[in-house]
Amino acid sequence: MDATQVFTIGQHGLLMLLQVSAPMLIVVLVVGVLVSVFQAATSINEATLSFIPKLAALALTLAIVGGWQVTTLVDYTRALFQRIPGLLT
Repeated sequence: MDATQVFTIGQHGLLMLLQVSAPMLIVVLVVGVLVSVFQAATSINEATLSFIPKLAALALTLAIVGGWQVTTLVDYTRALFQRIPGLLT
């Protein structure tokens, strides 16, 4: 196994990480900005007000895209394990 293969595997792993985590991160970011704008407009400075909506949005997003995420990660892991014999030669 040479350096090119190692970098390719690492690059694919990082892209898979980005692809799987992006939906949850984007939803939490959008909800966080909306809650912050609401807090700034109403002058409410309650810490739980920013935490609870983000947690609820994260749970809803995980319920919606969780199956896809698990399937994607299992397919990637299975493909990576199938490549191991070819990488050792």
